[in-house]
Formats: sequence, C-alpha cells, structure tokens
Amino acid sequence: MDITVVGRNAEISSRLRDYVEEKATKVEQFDPRVQRVEVEVTHERNPRQADTAERVEITVVSKGPVIRAEASSSDRFAAFDIAMGKLTERLRRARDRMKNHRRYSVEANEPVEAVVEEEVVLPDTGDAPIEDSPSAPTQHGVAVESQLGDSPVIVRQKLHEAVPMTVDEALYQMELVGHPFYLFIEKSTKQPCAVYHRHGWTYGVIRLDAQVM
Repeated sequence: MDITVVGRNAEISSRLRDYVEEKATKVEQFDPRVQRVEVEVTHERNPRQADTAERVEITVVSKGPVIRAEASSSDRFAAFDIAMGKLTERLRRARDRMKNHRRYSVEANEPVEAVVEEEVVLPDTGDAPIEDSPSAPTQHGVAVESQLGDSPVIVRQKLHEAVPMTVDEALYQMELVGHPFYLFIEKSTKQPCAVYHRHGWTYGVIRLDAQVM
C-alpha cells in the first residue's frame, strides 16, 4: 500500500508525514485490497478563517469504490484525526455492505464467484498547474485549475469515469466520498442524474431529459 502526503500552500513536516503514515496503515484492517492512500493538506491563508485554516482530505483508492473524507481545524494534526475518524466509519460501512452483499448472493443460491469486482486503475491525482483560461480536463482524476479572466475566481475541474449505476448505488457512493451530491449515469434510463442531500434522512434526484449513448 502506497501512502502519499502532499501540501497545497503548506509545508509538510517530517513529523506530520510520520504521523500520517502511522495512522494510515490502519486502513488495511478494513480493506486489505487497498492500493494507495492519498492525503492532501491545504492551508487557508485568509486570517478570517483561522479556525478552519488547516484542511485535510484523505482518499483511499482500492479495487472497490473510492472512499474519501475531509475535515478542517486550526491545527492540521487535529484536522487529520477528524478526517481519519470519518474515513474509518465509511470504510467500516463499505466492508459491512460487501459482507451483506456476499451473504445475500449465497442465500440466493448464486455462487460466490459470481460477485466479481473489476479492478479500477486510477491515475495519480496530483494537480495540474493553473492554466490561463478555463478548459475541460482530459485526464481522469487530475485536477485542472483555471482563473476566470482578471478576476480572483479560481475554477477547479476534475474528469471522472462515469459507470452506469442505480440510484441506490449512487447514494452509497455519495456517502462514501462524503459529498452533498453525486453525479452519475442512471443504469436503466441512461439519463445523466444527480442525487443530493435534502434534510434529515431524505434525498433528492435530479434527472436531465437526455440519454448518454
């Protein structure tokens, strides 16, 4: 398992790197198929955001779904611990779901060998340099940042591979990455859709009146 620690507007000390690597090794306890763990530390320079100046995002790339968690704090060690706690819970949820799925397959008299997951090979998620004008990214998983004209607005884009799935699967993926919404192609209708959190335990689905060929 590879562990990478990168900083955005932040210097990564050897103490922090050692701390992250020690804690991140526990990921294998929940997912022995994990390929790499990516940790990104971002420092917010705005003094008005001192309480959340240190943001940590942890991404687990495995043969199963990508799982992500992030947290912010005034201290980057604390931010990492909070993000790691969220990640651990999502890893446990993914492991339990896999166990239940396999158990259901056996009860349905289907051979366990029928539950096969394709290995998804993802590229390194290092960020590309900021470009002069907005342009669509062409490489999966690599962020492209662009500035809008002379304004201070920065647009960050990422290209992801779209695998057709059901609404239930999209909700599951959304929970694993910790986002308030999730874009996907609905398996039966081939429509571009987005699921999102509404309030409490309710969700919404937005569909475009179009089909992806």
